[in-house]
Amino acid sequence: VATGRVERGQIKVGEEIEIIGLTEESSKTTVTGVEMFRKLLDFAEAGDNIGALLRGVAREDVNRGQVLAKPGSITPHTKFKAEVYVLSKDEGGRHTPFFT
Repeated sequence: VATGRVERGQIKVGEEIEIIGLTEESSKTTVTGVEMFRKLLDFAEAGDNIGALLRGVAREDVNRGQVLAKPGSITPHTKFKAEVYVLSKDEGGRHTPFFT
């Protein structure tokens, strides 16, 4: 069972999905059930907190931070560039420095 919130779109029983994130390779499986508050549903939509029953996937196979998505719809990234401005103490920001 994978638990979490449906961020966008819908998830339906019988739909093929991909488990993405934290590992180099994603894995494909099928949704065998959708539960919300211990009730089985045919589908869930954006905003619903659900448990998704996945064919052939043990609880240990899905980790916090992974995402269920339609196959090929999103790709994971492990690096990015950002420009960050950290507020000074006088501006209401950090009192202690960052260590990298």
